[in-house]
Amino acid sequence: MRIGLMGFGKTGKAVAEELLKDSGSRLEWVLKSSTEHSGNYASEVLGHGSRQGLIYSIQEVDLATFFKKHPVDIMVDFSSADSVHCYASAAHAKVRIVSAISNYSPYQLDVLKHASRSTAILYSPNITIGINFLLEASKFLKTIIPHADIEIVEEHFATKKDISGTAVRIADQLGLNEREHIHSVRVGGIVGKHEIIFGLENQTIRLVHESISRNAFGQGALYAAKWLSSKTAGLYTMEEVLGINAGQRRTALKSS
Repeated sequence: MRIGLMGFGKTGKAVAEELLKDSGSRLEWVLKSSTEHSGNYASEVLGHGSRQGLIYSIQEVDLATFFKKHPVDIMVDFSSADSVHCYASAAHAKVRIVSAISNYSPYQLDVLKHASRSTAILYSPNITIGINFLLEASKFLKTIIPHADIEIVEEHFATKKDISGTAVRIADQLGLNEREHIHSVRVGGIVGKHEIIFGLENQTIRLVHESISRNAFGQGALYAAKWLSSKTAGLYTMEEVLGINAGQRRTALKSS
């Protein structure tokens, strides 16, 4: 499976590490916003002996022809929300896309949905396997105790500015106002931790997921990419990858 990667920051590098370790795939190229490391191989930058993942700067390529000149089966995107404007060119070249962007604007989400008419796209704000099970568990728990108070605490590294897209997704799925029920903590080098607290009169129930390493995102992306490799054009979710209420989730995302 030939894979292209968008984004080569801290998370992008961790994702590249996982792709390089997988014997069933090959990292063909990395596309990034800056010119740093342009012309080098991601594998060499990361200290691996093989020559995989030639790095290109988006400033130096013609996106209209890039995906045809450098064919891959799957593109994994860990860059920024603005990269969605590359999706039409990728879709035209029949490249399937795994999008792990935390926050899209309504307009950007429409662009993503439009591209999914031409190729298979899997979109998940948090692509780790565990967080998706956490979300489903919290929804099930709410059906059992609908009268409970619910609060969401999300913790991330000190330099993260935006509210967690995963926390927003959890709030939306639980029918909560994100401004009132999400509490953000920014300290040190926390990769990502989400806690959902259900408060009852004499007890609390806490569901917690924590990413110990950014490599968890790479493992989730690789798992999703292998699943997506056989899919036809359309918009898919991580819930479908994991077999969790697939039909309901896909219908909800398409109609949103």
